[in-house]
Amino acid sequence: MNAKPGTGSAEVVASAAAAPSDVDSALGDLQAHLNLIFARTRSLWRESAARVHPELQVGGYKLLTFIDRAGTANAHELAERFEMDKSVISRQVRMLEDLGLLESRADERDGRLRVLSATASACSALAEVRRDYGSRLQAVIDELTPEEIRAASKAFRLLAEV
Repeated sequence: MNAKPGTGSAEVVASAAAAPSDVDSALGDLQAHLNLIFARTRSLWRESAARVHPELQVGGYKLLTFIDRAGTANAHELAERFEMDKSVISRQVRMLEDLGLLESRADERDGRLRVLSATASACSALAEVRRDYGSRLQAVIDELTPEEIRAASKAFRLLAEV
């Protein structure tokens, strides 16, 4: 590092020493806030699952929301997407069917496969949960400038690539 004219080497060393501590502090803050986001997400999953059906577990809720957004899915796709054993998927699918949230039919192209789709009542409950959460999220985003939104989006994109 080159010292500016008129600055002593002690000032340059002090300035260089401050930078890593600022970065460490900022990284610590980022990690703490990410932990809060993850904890809040887990809490929202529990709350949302209970709103869809009082007996719905978080794992089943995640599968159901995926199926709802995809339109249909099969157990193989779910096992691959969620990196879960097929036996776990099978138990979750059975539970979702028992709760009246999921329907299963034979695949027209391959009768060995079952096509899974969310029931009308599940779709309706999920849409309501999404609307409510969307309103809460919009209230937060309304407080941000477009530049702040772009910066947050960039940060999340880069973190997702880690």
